[in-house]
Amino acid sequence: MSSTLSVKSKQVYREIKDYLLIALGMIMYGIGWTVFLLPSDIPSGAVPGIASIIYWATGFPVQYTYLIINFSLLLLALKILGLKFCLKTIFAVFILTFILAVIQQLITGPLIHNQPFMSCVLGASFCGAGIGVAFSANGSTGGTDIIAAIVNKYRDISLGRVILICDVIIITSSYLVLKDWEKVVYGYVVLIISSFMLDQVVNSSRQSVQFFIISSKYEEIGQRINKDMHRGVTFIDGVGCYTHNNVKLMFVLAKKRESNTIFRLIKDIDPNAFVSQSAVIGVFGEGFDRIKVK
Repeated sequence: MSSTLSVKSKQVYREIKDYLLIALGMIMYGIGWTVFLLPSDIPSGAVPGIASIIYWATGFPVQYTYLIINFSLLLLALKILGLKFCLKTIFAVFILTFILAVIQQLITGPLIHNQPFMSCVLGASFCGAGIGVAFSANGSTGGTDIIAAIVNKYRDISLGRVILICDVIIITSSYLVLKDWEKVVYGYVVLIISSFMLDQVVNSSRQSVQFFIISSKYEEIGQRINKDMHRGVTFIDGVGCYTHNNVKLMFVLAKKRESNTIFRLIKDIDPNAFVSQSAVIGVFGEGFDRIKVK
């Protein structure tokens, strides 16, 4: 019974953490879009890009356009993709809609005057980092993410390619309102920078390493890694090719940020230990990322 409660409490904690990170990501995205990009007439991709074009053409508030388009797409996604996919997206959409309204009440003009490239870089950095924070918490900003997921379900086209095609079309269409190819080029720069920032944030939170450790004090090192680092250690029986002596090989997976602590721990116990560290593309399971299947 106690183990069941412990598992449930961990799941609740994980869900609360995800929703808080999604909210933080939407705040960052809202700052990047409405503080830096929108006042400087710099287009962006996805639904915010469409909302910006409508705002420049008619003056209709961006938060309402954003909400209406995403509400329509979410109804479609609920029918095709199911509730589980949409739950966190619905939360993100409503949080961003609220944040947009608040920021536009507080910020009435551009913070950076006559510096479109600086506004472009700062806005794209905030937007990309915000999406990355939301993605790392298994969230979504809606819009072209939903379109991509629906297309990917029925056609063998990658999500990234669908999103890229949609964003390029939206940014190029902004010329019809702005009549300025320079601003359109800034929009492409926003797309590149935000994609780079998204990758940096998502990948940095998932960087893991693996250790192979050979030491005569393997029991003590293994117990310390278990106790201090809360990481699993696997003992593998091996035989040295040159000496033909039996050895114990320790296999450990950990987060990259924990590497220095593990090295110090090994050095304190056995300074002569043989240690190999290498980066791994992904680690999934308890204590790492959750397994995701299309």
